[in-house]
Amino acid sequence: MSYVMVMVFMCMFAYIIYFMFADSKKIVANSTNKRQDQAMEIVTRGNIISSDGVVLARTEVDAEGNETRNYPYGSLFAHTVGYNDYGRSGIELQHNFDLMSSHINIASKVKSDLAETKKPGDNVISSLDYDMQKAAADALGTATGAVVVLEASTSRILAMYSNPTFDPNDMAGVWESVHSDEGANSTVFLNRATQGLYAPGSTFKVITAMEYIKEHPDNYMDYNYTCGGTDIFSSVHIKCVSSAAHGNLDLTNSLAQSCNTSFANIGVTDLDIGGLRQMTDSLLFNNSLGYEGEYSKSKFELTSESPLYDIPQTVIGQGNTLITPLHNAMIMQAVANGGVMMKPIVVDRIESAEGNMVSEVKPESLGTVLDPDVTSKVIPMLKEVCLTGSASSYMAGKSYSVAGKTGTAEYDNFGNCNSWFVGYTNIEKPDIVVSVIVEDYNINALSGTCVASQVMDAYYNQPNND
Repeated sequence: MSYVMVMVFMCMFAYIIYFMFADSKKIVANSTNKRQDQAMEIVTRGNIISSDGVVLARTEVDAEGNETRNYPYGSLFAHTVGYNDYGRSGIELQHNFDLMSSHINIASKVKSDLAETKKPGDNVISSLDYDMQKAAADALGTATGAVVVLEASTSRILAMYSNPTFDPNDMAGVWESVHSDEGANSTVFLNRATQGLYAPGSTFKVITAMEYIKEHPDNYMDYNYTCGGTDIFSSVHIKCVSSAAHGNLDLTNSLAQSCNTSFANIGVTDLDIGGLRQMTDSLLFNNSLGYEGEYSKSKFELTSESPLYDIPQTVIGQGNTLITPLHNAMIMQAVANGGVMMKPIVVDRIESAEGNMVSEVKPESLGTVLDPDVTSKVIPMLKEVCLTGSASSYMAGKSYSVAGKTGTAEYDNFGNCNSWFVGYTNIEKPDIVVSVIVEDYNINALSGTCVASQVMDAYYNQPNND
């Protein structure tokens, strides 16, 4: 009994230490925790600021001392910065503890106490870049979809935009609208960048190609297939876009031309489905992404035990596979980063109201998720996609190099589809990764590649990124 009691107390002590260092801030930030009400009485909520110094959220105080949370750019940052009325979301929720803490110097604290005034809360400095966020919103326009821009080496989120969006300055109106009969089906609160699950379409062919290279390291360049536009694989009819015949193809041109029949052929004749499942597991399908905000887990169901008729659609990015734009960006970031996937972060640091550093969020590796030899072999193919292949109309001829993949993903049996592009710039020393989804491409005729091209150009039009 003595040993049991000692073990119980040791476990309790260990949990207390874990709670203090790992869970305490999360518990304090929980919207149901009454401790927040106490903090509101003595601290004025801090600002949320972009990495380039633009104030994205601030607290305004009138002559009577009434506080109003203000978002100077309205709907532009709504999903990522979030809101602080009618609940909380985004950075407002994830860093509520920091925004309601104050680390001003002792003299200032004493002065506030003597004057019986509130202390200014700490400021959250995000990784978001105002110009990149504005470029993403402008490029997407009125189309429904999402844009994610990551710094290639660190996965710092430079832009994360989702449309349709909402104005966090008018949460009463927005809340009333979405809870009305007319707004019952509204999705304005859905952050499509992190919560929207879409069939990856042909962007998944990058994963299929890498698994093929991994399994055939010495002769992958010998792959050959003749596309007639349509074919049947394991009793499944597969056709290329408009049933266009691509003719004789190697692996590079199969990817560049985004040939469905060629990749279906790879899936049913030359691929270890168990190995493909292992690769998707390593790329965090069906798993946590490590992102601190709200997100949906991507889904991949194919296993070595799956029926053969599931293979042709799955290896070309259709079937039951689903992915978020953020996750698709992370996979491309790992390709650009030699197989090392980085944890996506949206906050750089916490500063006191006086500008002193309180804490810093450093880039964090999620491990080597891809064989560097495989990524080095697939990158020239992704470059060819942008030079002569399916992305060339927007990506060829730029002053900087681009590697990436287009995707057209059907979401019903009537030919309706979404348009993808995921890729990165400056191949030799990658700068940014851009992931775009545009819903209902067949209706609005705006492609993900077109949106990504404008966002990439905006990055290099900034003075410091020449």
